[in-house]
Amino acid sequence: MYKEIHIRKGKDQSLRRYHPWVFSGAIANMSDSPYDGEIVRIVSAEGEFMGVGLYQIGSIAVRVLSFRDEIINEDFWVKRLTAALVLRQSLNVVREDNNMYRLVHGEGDQLPGLVIDIYGNAAVMQAHSVGMHRQRMDIAHALQTVMPALRCIYYKSDNTLPYKASLNDESGFLYRSAAFSEELVASENGLRFHIDWLKGQKTGFFLDQRDNRALIELYAKGRKVLNMFCYTGGFSVYALRGGAELVHSVDSSERAVEVTDRNVALNFPGCSRHQSFATDAFKFLTSIGEGEKAMSNVQCSSVSDYDLIVLDPPAFAKHRDALPNALKGYTRLNAKAMQKIKPGGILFTFSCSQAVNKDQFRLAVFTAAAQSRRYVRILHQLHQPADHPVNIYHPEGEYLKGLVLQIE
Repeated sequence: MYKEIHIRKGKDQSLRRYHPWVFSGAIANMSDSPYDGEIVRIVSAEGEFMGVGLYQIGSIAVRVLSFRDEIINEDFWVKRLTAALVLRQSLNVVREDNNMYRLVHGEGDQLPGLVIDIYGNAAVMQAHSVGMHRQRMDIAHALQTVMPALRCIYYKSDNTLPYKASLNDESGFLYRSAAFSEELVASENGLRFHIDWLKGQKTGFFLDQRDNRALIELYAKGRKVLNMFCYTGGFSVYALRGGAELVHSVDSSERAVEVTDRNVALNFPGCSRHQSFATDAFKFLTSIGEGEKAMSNVQCSSVSDYDLIVLDPPAFAKHRDALPNALKGYTRLNAKAMQKIKPGGILFTFSCSQAVNKDQFRLAVFTAAAQSRRYVRILHQLHQPADHPVNIYHPEGEYLKGLVLQIE
């Protein structure tokens, strides 16, 4: 029998609305003392069962796995993972020309604190809670049952687990067949990409931009494209397939630029329309159009009148305390791009900061437009794709926000 967490009287409203988090301030008392990551039952002040979840020391004290009184065992994980896979299959993201997708998106798949991304016959798993970390082997066994064609399950949680949990560096293989190669290439909408899953950010590729990359392909024909914060070059490769006249990829990470160049070469061998730069994004934007001397500071061989710019920066606000500075950063970045883009140009701009909501991001972009003194109109409002679903009771899961703008 699981230990019990008792909720304070009047503090159970969010649970009754199926929000999957219990905050520490809502807890009245606990039977015994659950250890960090232990499975617990959640009970109201009146003794009514409310849920079963994973306990964790901290502000978010319990992440609810089920609002039914059930046992959390391998059968439970098989059931949830099967449901997640069936959804992706119904969304038509599991195809021969698209074998990379998100299988589990935390609360959106009723598995809070767990992310699983699929790259061909490899799965990369991340735990964002101590409880999911402790369940990792049961989850891996269940995943092999649900997807027997997998040749590898790699656990990559060294940067996602709470540092206060005092857990060891947690990266490594949970399962690996003898035939598996660490040189991982997967396909997205018919384009092929090297996946930097061992040393790259997140699980190795930003799967949440798949639909938005497909959209940029439709806009790219005949345009000169600047892909800022390019990471592994996803937007750049799609723009090249869309018929862009020229594509420049910029990232401060030399490793990211190297992977971008490899991905371009993988899809377009000998391509002369692409050039990459390992340099600071703001410095690059500032230098556009200011002559060869200014551009030499960022080692750019030519100055182009960009008429399509992509701004996909890393999260400016990882927590709410950083929100004011993050909004200023989004305003500054977008204002600079709007000032530099060619009249009639298209700007794709994004925020992946969960602490920044849609209205705040839109206001930051509006402020940037006003500062640039350009006429700006919204063509598209973008978000994460369907394999990154948002639990309607957990709106915090809607983290990716984007706008496509025309700048006159």
